[in-house]
Amino acid sequence: MIWINEQIDPSGIIYSCIACCDEAQAQACHQSFQDNLSDEQINSGWIARLRTVESWDEVPVNALKLSY
Repeated sequence: MIWINEQIDPSGIIYSCIACCDEAQAQACHQSFQDNLSDEQINSGWIARLRTVESWDEVPVNALKLSY
């Protein structure tokens, strides 16, 4: 399983994306993504999303891909 963290702007564009196979690392990254959204960004509609996929082929091309 591959964990994908995304920060998404109000128009649905992925602003930043990190993918890894380690659930604990993914959870820590997700918390960091959430914590780093400003109140202004949150009020504008920015979100931090954590999701999983089965294959590296399903990971967005712009993702930083970590092998741990």
